[in-house]
Amino acid sequence: MAEVTDRHARNRRIIEEFRENAGKVGPPFEGRPMLLLHTVGRKTGQPRINPLVYLADGDRYVIIASKGGAPKDPQWYRNLMANPDVEIEVGTRTIPVKAVEVTGAERDELYARQAAIMPAFAQYQQRAGRVIPVIALEPAN
Repeated sequence: MAEVTDRHARNRRIIEEFRENAGKVGPPFEGRPMLLLHTVGRKTGQPRINPLVYLADGDRYVIIASKGGAPKDPQWYRNLMANPDVEIEVGTRTIPVKAVEVTGAERDELYARQAAIMPAFAQYQQRAGRVIPVIALEPAN
């Protein structure tokens, strides 16, 4: 339980810092593009917010469900797949988006682009023992 509590406390601090600084945060994510993903718990119906780094791809925001290379997908990913119409905060803007899982060659290309920018993602894939999901957040029209 301590791990969950620590992660929640860390995420709360990142969310506060993000909002206080128009989307900018310090270490360990300093200089990385970050967004706040708003989801709804698939079992609880409760609102959730997760700070995530993203890869810009045209007008899409690409996020990766790496969970630091853990063997299971993060809860935010499961919530997002159950309810893909969500909002994100980017800088000072709130943007309605639709989550679409990217697969095949396009998934591999986007994952490789993110790993080239942040090499830890290559390590995550090696130790995960699963294909790490890649999700495109497309602006809702």
